[in-house]
Amino acid sequence: MNFEATAQLNSLRISPRKVRLVTDVIKGLPVERARQELKFSAKDAARPVLKLLESAVANAVHNHHLKPETLVVKHTAVNGGSILYRWMPRAMGRATPLRKRTAHVSMVLSGEVDEKAKAVAAAGADAPAEKTPAGKAE
Repeated sequence: MNFEATAQLNSLRISPRKVRLVTDVIKGLPVERARQELKFSAKDAARPVLKLLESAVANAVHNHHLKPETLVVKHTAVNGGSILYRWMPRAMGRATPLRKRTAHVSMVLSGEVDEKAKAVAAAGADAPAEKTPAGKAE
């Protein structure tokens, strides 16, 4: 059975157009192949997108108990974030506007559920936690 896990990166200080060039490369790829593409990409946006991919994988494994070897990048979305408005001095006392754009990136991974890990997590959640008094060694 396939499930999905998501991760988001907000206010990345790279323009959305530049980030889309990187995310379009990894859409539909298995996670290992996507990691390789991002590691060896010459684009500056590849590094934060790689961190986002690692976060999405961690979310999938820890929160949704998905098998890491079955994960695939199902969907990526890059939207414009807030814009920083700055001014550049020009000739004869004029100024021209600069717009420093930011991007919001979201990623969805899909994969199969690891039934063993799910059962272990469920059993661990049911068992009461043993508490020891502070400062006492066993």
